[in-house]
Amino acid sequence: MASRSMWRSLHYSAKRRVVSPAQYRCFSCSLRAQDQGKTDSEKMTHFGFTNVPESQKESLVGAVFSSVASSYDTMNDLMSLGIHRLWKDHFVRTLNPGSPLARRHNETEGQGWNILDIAGGTGDVAFRMLDHATNVNHDRQTRVTIADINPDMLAEGKKRSIATPYYNTGRLSFMEANAQTMPSIPDNSVDLYTVVFGIRNFTDKQAALNEAFRVLKPGGVFACMEFSKVNNDLFNAVYKRWSFSAIPLIGQVVAGDRDSYQYLVESIEKFPSQEEFRAMIHKAGFMIPGRGYEDLTGGIAAIHKGVKPLA
Repeated sequence: MASRSMWRSLHYSAKRRVVSPAQYRCFSCSLRAQDQGKTDSEKMTHFGFTNVPESQKESLVGAVFSSVASSYDTMNDLMSLGIHRLWKDHFVRTLNPGSPLARRHNETEGQGWNILDIAGGTGDVAFRMLDHATNVNHDRQTRVTIADINPDMLAEGKKRSIATPYYNTGRLSFMEANAQTMPSIPDNSVDLYTVVFGIRNFTDKQAALNEAFRVLKPGGVFACMEFSKVNNDLFNAVYKRWSFSAIPLIGQVVAGDRDSYQYLVESIEKFPSQEEFRAMIHKAGFMIPGRGYEDLTGGIAAIHKGVKPLA
């Protein structure tokens, strides 16, 4: 509750003002003056358009996702113009979970994939991967661990899992974890690491990529789908107008929460470009297959992949 109050105080400290059509109202712009007074020893990061101490970002983001947990699908419908469901289906098809894996030393055949779905609290992507493994590849051994830093998101996923055939089985598990450091997950233990619409909210994205590299087996795949940079100027102008003008307003009407939706559209704007994020994945040690990313719907979102080298 304290983190929610702190986060809301950040928002309401901003003074609303009229801006030109090429500009957008940022989230707590007035804090920038305060940020300039911070000491150099206090490391800062962004929370939407606002700079905050790294030590505060986790609780601020946590307050956002606690607020939107029960309306998460509605949120993604608004953020993606309703097509995130098609993107997720495509994402899972490109990964083809449950297909035969190349056998590695000390591994037995037919044990299925070990998948780690990061920031996957509500289970939306995890359920799709298990469905694909079961119904397309006839594999009933593949299992998914859903990891999320937010207990409210995990609670929503657990509730939704009751309606799936994977509830209370060894194929689906949940864990509360920070993607930047997951000591409970052994080195070289995961076949597929997925993160969908989550990594832009991480405090230290490079640390999370380094941790993904550690837990993946040699030959394992890192796969990320995230909102990205639109690659057509006209379409980009229309999409930004929708994002910054309509989405927070609809968030207020639909979910009674304008602030969270304002942050979420700002977080998209602050996320690295496709080329910059590809470079970050490569820096973590991954091999980049082909171009390294696939734009979806003109770059509203993009799928990024990296492969951990065999040696």
